[in-house]
Amino acid sequence: MKRYFVVWPLLLCCRQATAPDNLFSAEPGGTNSRPAEITPADVRPHIEYLASRALQGRGARPGKLLAAEYIRNKFEQIGLRPLFFGGGFYQSIPGPRVKSGEMEELGRNVGGWLPGSDLQQEFIILSAHYDHLGAEGNIYYPGADDNASSVAMLLEVARQFAAGKPPRRSLAFVSFDLEERLLWGSRWFVAHPPWPLPQVKLFITADLIGRSLGNLPLSTIFVMGSEQALGLKDLIERTPAPPGLHVARLGVDLVGTRSDYGPFRSEKIPFLFFSSGEHPDYHTPDDTAERIDFPQVARVSNLIRQVCAQAADADSTPRWTDAPEHEIDEVRTIHHITELLLARDDADKAARRPGLSNLQRFTVSNIKTQLGRTLERGTITAADRPSLVRSAQLLLLTAF
Repeated sequence: MKRYFVVWPLLLCCRQATAPDNLFSAEPGGTNSRPAEITPADVRPHIEYLASRALQGRGARPGKLLAAEYIRNKFEQIGLRPLFFGGGFYQSIPGPRVKSGEMEELGRNVGGWLPGSDLQQEFIILSAHYDHLGAEGNIYYPGADDNASSVAMLLEVARQFAAGKPPRRSLAFVSFDLEERLLWGSRWFVAHPPWPLPQVKLFITADLIGRSLGNLPLSTIFVMGSEQALGLKDLIERTPAPPGLHVARLGVDLVGTRSDYGPFRSEKIPFLFFSSGEHPDYHTPDDTAERIDFPQVARVSNLIRQVCAQAADADSTPRWTDAPEHEIDEVRTIHHITELLLARDDADKAARRPGLSNLQRFTVSNIKTQLGRTLERGTITAADRPSLVRSAQLLLLTAF
């Protein structure tokens, strides 16, 4: 996930890795019988491998190539068809020309697809970027939550669909490269799609789904983008959340362009973005597999699987709107976050632990008061929106 649009250095020196080869093994009596649900045991090996030291943070060769090969092999193993021109699972992203005049490969997207049973020329895309920040000297950035957690979701959702009866619409599963470098992988895909973009009826992506916002006691997945297309709100609301997971819809304007939905949003393609939010280990060497909440990744994976299934089988598809409708629940969600921040700060100070600074506490308290007034009024108008956006962005900058 992007916090700022920064081109990170590609500093890497790593050893050859051996990927686990027992994932997606065939069950007795058939090949890849469809399991009842995605479990923590399903997602864990993917995350542990992709975040291992052997892959050196997936920022440059050879670690990033190993990650791409791992995803490609899983796609092929479960029976996905190659997505890109020429019958390949890879979409090469060219870089600058080298002295010999040849074009350097800057990165590669990985994609496979399943044909629909009825509306094969209409596509639902599910994606998760696999690249991360790489290494700096002897320090590497594992990227367990950013974004191995979502790649694990992608692989397991693809496995379930590949093992079952195909839905009406076709499903494309794409793992983008170069998200950490100006979203270049998804930008390249949108500029060079394997089929005309109007055939994409819904784009779904996930980024950071294995922890909680600011390490707060939240079992919440935030879903953004439903306000930009007619029908997406109903799609989310009729999809039951797995036990132990709360779904909170937010407007994407509260966070801006933070992941690979950006290029699709620019083309007015309906999209959904799933994230549990940033935490103190985001973009640090401490974003390790040991700190991932594997049951949460499994719950979010099952939720996204159901959303994909409903979208792929629905009689109609979402329709983009330039006039998004926002609701009071967004205010309620952000207000609850300020309550949790202040409650934790009270506990920290009582235990004589470092907490919020005086300025941070003042800012959070002020935002809480302003949002509380809106909740008392019970409505939110278009004129209130700029203030809510400023409050959300100030909260992210101040407290997280």
